Amino acid sequence: MLNDPRSHGLWEKTAPPPPATRPLSGELFADVVVVGGGYTGLSTALHLAEAGTNVVLLEASEIGFGGAGRNVGLINAGMWVMPDDLPGELGPVHGERLLDLLGNGPTLVMELIEKHGIACELERNGTLHCAVGPEGLKEIEERARQWSKRGAPVTVLDARETERRIGSSAYAGALLDMRAGTLQPLAYARGLAHAVVKAGVAVHTGSRVISTERNGAKWVVSTDGGRVSADWIVVATDAYSTGPWEKVRKEQVHLPYFNFATVPLGDNLRKSVLPGREGGWDTKEVLSSFRMDRAGRLVFGSVGALRNTGLAIHKSWARRSLRKLFPQLGDIPFECEWYGKIGMTDNALPRFHKLAENVVGFSGYNGRGIAPGTVFGKVLAGHILGQISEADLPLPVTDIVEPSFRAVKEMWYEAGAQAAHFVGART
Repeated sequence: MLNDPRSHGLWEKTAPPPPATRPLSGELFADVVVVGGGYTGLSTALHLAEAGTNVVLLEASEIGFGGAGRNVGLINAGMWVMPDDLPGELGPVHGERLLDLLGNGPTLVMELIEKHGIACELERNGTLHCAVGPEGLKEIEERARQWSKRGAPVTVLDARETERRIGSSAYAGALLDMRAGTLQPLAYARGLAHAVVKAGVAVHTGSRVISTERNGAKWVVSTDGGRVSADWIVVATDAYSTGPWEKVRKEQVHLPYFNFATVPLGDNLRKSVLPGREGGWDTKEVLSSFRMDRAGRLVFGSVGALRNTGLAIHKSWARRSLRKLFPQLGDIPFECEWYGKIGMTDNALPRFHKLAENVVGFSGYNGRGIAPGTVFGKVLAGHILGQISEADLPLPVTDIVEPSFRAVKEMWYEAGAQAAHFVGART
């Protein structure tokens, strides 16, 4: 995509092809027009179509172009925020409702993959939140305590068991979450798109929305090549929002995140590095993540953008950090490199917006897009179908508010990641 191998990297190289689509041309009529071809938009369209709703999906670029095609591929449960903190942020009703919904989010992802036969390298062996030092261990122990009292299948592993599962002695322990897993993120998006088309949705890529207007009881959504009249609009563009809903993007601070993928490991190395194929990330403020793909490539990432001076700094850091974490790998070469952006809200929690009458959307996934996006898509479908009232949604309706000094914060994140990795590559 974008004629740039750093936009989607390994995922574009190894994902099955998407369904054949074309730009919107002429005029269409639908019950619902979904804007955005990522997890939320595809899940919304699929659940609506399976209920008999006439749906048109418009994607400005290609299926999975945004965060859906660039992320690490961890199917996590919940959000970054500690479970006990959600009721304080959202109130007791919405807080517990969101915890329950997102705690079970990976289950819905895996059910859809199985139901629709999506080839996306699904691994069901859980994820590992890895503790760096005593403070990191305290953090994961507290997180485990809060999830355990809600019945979640989470376990704190000691340093020895953590080393056995990861192949590295760098961590004081790890939180194993058996609700979670990994997948090939772009392959999952493309698989959902195939299911959407099979369900009867008209999918048009290369169809950037340039305007909307009200025409009686209908919304008219216009692109460069045509327009769609519909009763409802679902805005599923999140951190990559432009045009009429650019304000959704401006509500979020962009945090850049990169990944490097090694060449496939040999059989002996695969026995010592993540032999159970759990995905992992650590408790550092500038965190690192790692997971294996089906071919045995180790995918290793952290905060930062692979552009300008960042490319050399982050690559040097990644090579040195891999040697520290997994000395058995030696100087293994990288096969792919890519990066994207995470949309961060001020409290690290998602939002539900009612942008106008019958214009709705969720946004602000804070680096947890796979399960929340899929789940929120199903919720939006239920709301439009009249099965879920506004009062029963997992989040309250909130206005869009742009954070102070957003552009400055974004520059600080990118520069700060470079500074941290520049120092880290030399220590």
